Parts: sequence; structure tokens; C-alpha cells
Amino acid sequence: MPKIFLSPSTQEFNPYVNGGNEEQYMNLLADAMEPYLRASGIAFTRNDPNRQAAGAIADSNAAYYDVHLALHSNAAPESLSGQLRGVDIYYSPYSMASEKLAITIANNMKSVYPLPSKVTARPTVSLGEVTRTNAVAVFCELGYHDNEEDAEWIRTSLDAIAANLTESLCDYFGIPFLTPTRVVKGVVVTDGSGLNLRSYPSINGARITSIPNGEAVTVYGMANNWYVVTWKNYTGYVLSDFIVIG
Repeated sequence: MPKIFLSPSTQEFNPYVNGGNEEQYMNLLADAMEPYLRASGIAFTRNDPNRQAAGAIADSNAAYYDVHLALHSNAAPESLSGQLRGVDIYYSPYSMASEKLAITIANNMKSVYPLPSKVTARPTVSLGEVTRTNAVAVFCELGYHDNEEDAEWIRTSLDAIAANLTESLCDYFGIPFLTPTRVVKGVVVTDGSGLNLRSYPSINGARITSIPNGEAVTVYGMANNWYVVTWKNYTGYVLSDFIVIG
């Protein structure tokens, strides 16, 4: 299953015009993403807020991740303070995968940002969290926090933005986007054989591992007759017919 490095801003020194700061709201956004990521079967690691951008890059590169997703909000130059609006999704011009992900995010974000024409995917050769990470990376500037309308949009739309970003990741990975349900425990009940844990909700999905009969799993979401579950350190899809909830 996909695994991402989720890197919300550590810039507490960037104030929002309506109160709060960039680090605060981007971490609230990451918090809001977590249930959607779990429900959709996307594993994630959060950055350490005490290690700044260089630490996030080092920690991301210390393990394998399919995507490095940096979450930020923007500010205009002093001469234009409060006057600019828009969402910019930055990608590496040297990575087709990075560009594909940025375009996917930008296209989907148009449905939740009030000014769709101001949502763009842009190349960058200067942002370290895009250019220095081993994983496919994008850097999301989700509105201008010095603009009252954008700052209010971020503050009041955290769940919608979180769902939208997760749906874009699902589109990129080619897996179903699932809305979170109540997290429950379940038990594998078969004829005694193991239950296949798959990378996609289909009998043709790649087999990740086999879960022994009688083992407990955690259920995060459902796609038709498939559950998204975790067992030990594995996450994937299992047929719901062989899981007893309780």
C-alpha cells in the first residue's frame, strides 16, 4: 500500500491575519487528513515539528516513501500584503511523477477553493522539500494567510481541504478514495486458511500477506465488499465476508 511523508509547516512565526499561524493551521490540516488517509489505505509518517525543513528532508530520505507532501500557506511581498489570493502546487520540473501529482492536486483543489482560476501547478527548482527529497514530492501553498478571505477559507475549510488532498493522492495512486467510518476491531474468520491482504480491493489486487484465521485486525474503511484493515505493520484490503466485527 502507498506510504507518504506528511510534512506540515513548522513556521510558527508566520501569523494569520485572522489569528493563529501557519504551523498551527497546517498541522490542523494534517490532523484532519489522518482519518481520510487511514480509511483509504494510505500509510503515513508525520514530520517532527522541531526539526524544521532540513530535518523533514533528512527524515523523509532516511526511509522509503512514495510521496513527500509538504503543506504550507503563502504570504505576499510586503508591498502587496493582503492583496493576493490563490493556491500554488509546486513540483519538480525534472520529475514527471511530481508534475502529475501536482496537476492532480491542483485540478481537484479547484472544486473547493473559491477562485478556481487561481489554482495552479507550478515548477520549482528552489524549494528543498521538492528538489532534495528522494520521494516524489510536491509543495502545497494553500492560499495566502495574510489575505482575510484566504485565511478564513483555510480556517473554515480544513476538513474539505483534507478530503480533497487525500482524494488527489488516491487518484495518483490509483486506489479508491474512502471517507472515514468509525474505527472498529474485527477478527478474521475463515475455514482455517489465511485471509489474503491485498493492495487493491479486487481478487486481482497484489497479495501483500496472508492473515491467519483468528487474528484481530483494525478496520478503517470499506469499499463495496472490501475492508481497509491494518494487521501488525501491514495495511491493505480484505474481503469483508471473512471479518467479524465486534
